[in-house]
Amino acid sequence: MTHTAPLFDLSGKVACITGASSGLGRRAAITLAAAGASVVGIARRVEALESLCAEIGPNAARVVADVADRDGLAQLVRDVSAPFGAPDILVHAAGVNTRQAADDVTREGWDQTIALNLTAPFFLSQAFVPAMRDKGWGRIVNFASLQSTRAFPSGIAYGATKGGISQLTRAMAEAWSPHGINTNAIGPGFFPTELTAAVFDDPARADRNAAQTCVGRNGTLEDMDGPILFLCSDASAFVTGQVLMVDGGFTAK
Repeated sequence: MTHTAPLFDLSGKVACITGASSGLGRRAAITLAAAGASVVGIARRVEALESLCAEIGPNAARVVADVADRDGLAQLVRDVSAPFGAPDILVHAAGVNTRQAADDVTREGWDQTIALNLTAPFFLSQAFVPAMRDKGWGRIVNFASLQSTRAFPSGIAYGATKGGISQLTRAMAEAWSPHGINTNAIGPGFFPTELTAAVFDDPARADRNAAQTCVGRNGTLEDMDGPILFLCSDASAFVTGQVLMVDGGFTAK
């Protein structure tokens, strides 16, 4: 049996992470950089991106952009590729949850949610696939959700996009895995991020969610390190089209 460490070594790889300014996106950037990757973080908040780059060091770069702006896609692709070359790894962590009840969903809220959570991951991936295909290697990681399979109150727009992400992940895998480009998704449980602040600001609600898991607690950012590294490395060479639920067993009960 060969040594397993090289399976997780990302030296020489370039990773692009959307939503890298905070939460799970920021954690993914730090994790992949620690495994040897050069990292390009995308977000709209320049100060947060500068903080991320300062923490990681010289193998990190930032691009300030709105990934949901399709008119800016061509420039975004150029900006992401400028520091280290075209990415080998894409992690689509950017997302929004308007938390509008079904009767109160606005066209603007619906369009914003679809554009950022579902449309952006596809078209940004499509733009970088040719370079991955030329190398014969690529990893794309989408972010699914508990709401990919379950309905939560005031989550109709968000849930629609996350259900869509599950199928998008399978369809992308079918299209691009023959070229060495594996696509998978992570479905986080409850982690303390800006997106879930409303949940964790209510201790009783957070405790109820923790009790619903098999392990008896909510997630920590460190709980995402292993899954994201696995799906972005050679360790997942025979894994594609899958949604890995990182939820402490929430969906098992």
